[in-house]
Amino acid sequence: MHRYLVVANQTLDSDELMTLVRERTSAGPAEFWLVVPATPVKDLVANAMPVPMPVMGGVATLPGPPQEARRLAQVNLDAAIKKLTAAGGSVNGAVSDADPMRAVGEAVGSREFDEIIVFTLPPRLSRWLHHDLPARLQHEFHLPVTQVVVTDV
Repeated sequence: MHRYLVVANQTLDSDELMTLVRERTSAGPAEFWLVVPATPVKDLVANAMPVPMPVMGGVATLPGPPQEARRLAQVNLDAAIKKLTAAGGSVNGAVSDADPMRAVGEAVGSREFDEIIVFTLPPRLSRWLHHDLPARLQHEFHLPVTQVVVTDV
Protein backbone atom coordinates (compact mmCIF):
# COMPACT_ATOMS: atom_id res chain seq x y z
CA MET A 1 0.00 0.00 0.00
CA HIS A 2 1.41 3.39 -0.99
CA ARG A 3 0.69 6.29 1.35
CA TYR A 4 0.69 9.78 -0.08
CA LEU A 5 0.71 13.05 1.82
CA VAL A 6 -0.98 15.69 -0.31
CA VAL A 7 -0.44 19.34 0.62
CA ALA A 8 -2.99 21.69 -0.90
CA ASN A 9 -5.61 24.31 -0.09
CA GLN A 10 -6.79 26.55 -2.90
CA THR A 11 -5.94 23.79 -5.40
CA LEU A 12 -8.00 21.03 -3.78
CA ASP A 13 -10.75 21.28 -6.38
CA SER A 14 -8.35 20.97 -9.32
CA ASP A 15 -8.57 18.52 -12.19
CA GLU A 16 -4.88 17.83 -11.61
CA LEU A 17 -5.57 16.43 -8.12
CA MET A 18 -8.40 14.26 -9.40
CA THR A 19 -6.16 12.93 -12.19
CA LEU A 20 -3.32 12.19 -9.81
CA VAL A 21 -5.55 10.27 -7.38
CA ARG A 22 -6.99 8.20 -10.23
CA GLU A 23 -3.52 7.46 -11.66
CA ARG A 24 -1.99 6.48 -8.31
CA THR A 25 -5.03 4.38 -7.35
CA SER A 26 -5.03 2.52 -10.67
CA ALA A 27 -1.34 1.67 -10.18
CA GLY A 28 -2.11 -0.22 -6.96
CA PRO A 29 -3.48 0.17 -3.45
CA ALA A 30 -3.06 3.76 -2.28
CA GLU A 31 -4.10 5.98 0.60
CA PHE A 32 -4.11 9.76 0.49
CA TRP A 33 -3.86 12.07 3.49
CA LEU A 34 -4.74 15.67 2.63
CA VAL A 35 -3.01 18.34 4.68
CA VAL A 36 -4.77 21.66 4.24
CA PRO A 37 -2.88 24.61 5.72
CA ALA A 38 -5.32 27.22 7.04
CA THR A 39 -4.08 29.96 4.72
CA PRO A 40 -4.88 33.41 6.15
CA VAL A 41 -7.83 34.97 4.35
CA LYS A 42 -5.73 37.96 3.27
CA ASP A 43 -3.37 35.57 1.41
CA LEU A 44 -6.02 33.73 -0.60
CA VAL A 45 -5.90 34.29 -4.35
CA ALA A 46 -9.54 35.38 -4.34
CA ASN A 47 -8.47 38.29 -2.13
CA ALA A 48 -5.36 39.19 -4.11
CA MET A 49 -7.04 42.01 -6.02
CA PRO A 50 -6.20 45.53 -4.90
CA VAL A 51 -8.55 47.18 -2.44
CA PRO A 52 -9.79 50.62 -3.59
CA MET A 53 -8.35 53.48 -1.60
CA PRO A 54 -10.77 55.20 0.80
CA VAL A 55 -10.31 58.50 -1.05
CA MET A 56 -11.83 56.83 -4.10
CA GLY A 57 -14.96 55.86 -2.21
CA GLY A 58 -13.83 52.33 -1.35
CA VAL A 59 -13.57 50.90 2.12
CA ALA A 60 -10.44 49.05 3.16
CA THR A 61 -11.24 45.63 4.58
CA LEU A 62 -9.44 44.00 7.46
CA PRO A 63 -8.17 40.45 7.07
CA GLY A 64 -10.47 37.73 8.35
CA PRO A 65 -9.78 36.16 11.73
CA PRO A 66 -7.88 32.84 11.96
CA GLN A 67 -11.19 31.06 12.58
CA GLU A 68 -12.38 32.14 9.12
CA ALA A 69 -9.19 30.77 7.52
CA ARG A 70 -9.75 27.43 9.26
CA ARG A 71 -13.43 27.40 8.27
CA LEU A 72 -12.62 28.03 4.60
CA ALA A 73 -9.88 25.37 4.65
CA GLN A 74 -12.32 22.88 6.22
CA VAL A 75 -14.91 23.60 3.51
CA ASN A 76 -12.24 22.91 0.84
CA LEU A 77 -11.12 19.74 2.61
CA ASP A 78 -14.64 18.35 3.06
CA ALA A 79 -15.48 18.93 -0.61
CA ALA A 80 -12.20 17.35 -1.77
CA ILE A 81 -12.64 14.25 0.39
CA LYS A 82 -16.16 13.76 -0.91
CA LYS A 83 -15.16 14.25 -4.55
CA LEU A 84 -12.00 12.10 -4.43
CA THR A 85 -13.66 9.31 -2.46
CA ALA A 86 -16.50 9.22 -5.01
CA ALA A 87 -13.82 8.80 -7.70
CA GLY A 88 -12.51 5.70 -5.94
CA GLY A 89 -9.75 7.11 -3.75
CA SER A 90 -9.06 6.20 -0.14
CA VAL A 91 -8.86 9.78 1.11
CA ASN A 92 -8.88 11.54 4.44
CA GLY A 93 -7.17 14.58 5.88
CA ALA A 94 -7.06 17.50 8.25
CA VAL A 95 -6.89 21.27 8.36
CA SER A 96 -3.59 22.28 9.85
CA ASP A 97 -1.22 25.12 10.65
CA ALA A 98 -1.14 28.00 8.15
CA ASP A 99 2.59 27.37 7.64
CA PRO A 100 2.82 24.41 5.24
CA MET A 101 6.17 23.28 6.71
CA ARG A 102 4.64 22.99 10.19
CA ALA A 103 1.49 21.42 8.73
CA VAL A 104 3.52 18.70 7.01
CA GLY A 105 5.64 18.24 10.14
CA GLU A 106 2.49 17.52 12.16
CA ALA A 107 1.32 14.92 9.64
CA VAL A 108 4.71 13.24 9.24
CA GLY A 109 5.07 13.10 13.02
CA SER A 110 1.94 10.99 13.40
CA ARG A 111 1.83 8.93 10.18
CA GLU A 112 4.13 7.24 7.69
CA PHE A 113 4.22 8.31 4.05
CA ASP A 114 6.01 7.18 0.92
CA GLU A 115 5.80 10.53 -0.86
CA ILE A 116 4.75 14.13 -0.39
CA ILE A 117 2.78 15.70 -3.23
CA VAL A 118 2.46 19.49 -3.24
CA PHE A 119 -0.26 21.14 -5.31
CA THR A 120 0.45 24.81 -5.95
CA LEU A 121 -1.03 27.73 -7.75
CA PRO A 122 0.79 28.94 -10.88
CA PRO A 123 4.18 30.57 -10.15
CA ARG A 124 2.86 34.13 -10.56
CA LEU A 125 0.34 33.50 -7.73
CA SER A 126 2.00 30.91 -5.52
CA ARG A 127 3.56 31.94 -2.21
CA TRP A 128 4.61 28.32 -1.73
CA LEU A 129 6.70 28.36 -4.91
CA HIS A 130 8.19 31.76 -4.06
CA HIS A 131 9.33 30.22 -0.75
CA ASP A 132 10.64 27.08 -2.53
CA LEU A 133 8.33 24.84 -0.50
CA PRO A 134 8.87 21.60 -2.48
CA ALA A 135 12.67 21.69 -2.04
CA ARG A 136 12.37 22.68 1.61
CA LEU A 137 9.99 19.77 2.28
CA GLN A 138 12.33 17.29 0.64
CA HIS A 139 15.32 18.61 2.60
CA GLU A 140 13.46 18.61 5.93
CA PHE A 141 11.56 15.32 5.73
CA HIS A 142 13.79 13.18 3.46
CA LEU A 143 10.86 11.91 1.41
CA PRO A 144 10.36 12.14 -2.34
CA VAL A 145 8.43 15.32 -3.17
CA THR A 146 6.34 15.73 -6.29
CA GLN A 147 5.25 19.23 -7.27
CA VAL A 148 2.09 19.74 -9.30
CA VAL A 149 1.32 23.23 -10.56
CA VAL A 150 -2.41 23.71 -11.07
CA THR A 151 -3.25 25.67 -14.20
CA ASP A 152 -7.04 25.91 -14.01
CA VAL A 153 -7.24 28.60 -11.32
